[in-house]
Amino acid sequence: MSKKIVKKRKLKVFNLLIVLLVLIGLFFAFYFLFNVPIKNILIKGTTYLNDDYIIELAGIKDYPSFLLTSSSKMTKKLLDSEYIEEVKINKKYGFILEINITENTPIFYNTNTSKYVLSNGKEIKEDNINSDFNVPRLLNYVPDKKFNQFIKGMNRIKREIILKTSDIEYKPNDYDKDRFLLYMDDGNMVYLTLTKFKTLNHYNEVLPQLEGHKGILYLDNGNHFEIKE
Repeated sequence: MSKKIVKKRKLKVFNLLIVLLVLIGLFFAFYFLFNVPIKNILIKGTTYLNDDYIIELAGIKDYPSFLLTSSSKMTKKLLDSEYIEEVKINKKYGFILEINITENTPIFYNTNTSKYVLSNGKEIKEDNINSDFNVPRLLNYVPDKKFNQFIKGMNRIKREIILKTSDIEYKPNDYDKDRFLLYMDDGNMVYLTLTKFKTLNHYNEVLPQLEGHKGILYLDNGNHFEIKE
């Protein structure tokens, strides 16, 4: 009677050990990767909002995990601010977080409501942010229908020109109910209508033609200058 030979399968311990080491290595690699904090935060597009305000509002003051920090959640938090119109967040190589901000630009201070008016029409009471705003003051009441148009008109004026304007007064007459008077920091005054606010962007080009005189520039009806001194 022949004997049946049974071959014993050797357990490939070495191969199993290699697999375990690879799995452990992958685990620690992913653990390390997901726990790497944000290395650098770049904030772009801001003019009056400081970086600390953006970082605090986004909830990343403590530089949390780069991969686990949700861009959508940060965007939602930032858009809760009345001063922010749009947010775009990009995660870049090197664990760098780039936050692009579109601000609601301050355009004037409404003395009738004691509030600052932003480019999107929102009015905000004085706070730590807007206390340093350099914007012209609206001195008197503007009817509601004209007010919205006035905001649109102010948005058409370049920032550098707005900064040269100290006060604005609604000055309708018998011929034009859309008429405004702007008091400039240099002592000149400018009459404008709602449809001609954009023409004020040429103010710097007009100044040399005035030859140092101060007076009233009429842009509401034609383009002429009345010397006062």
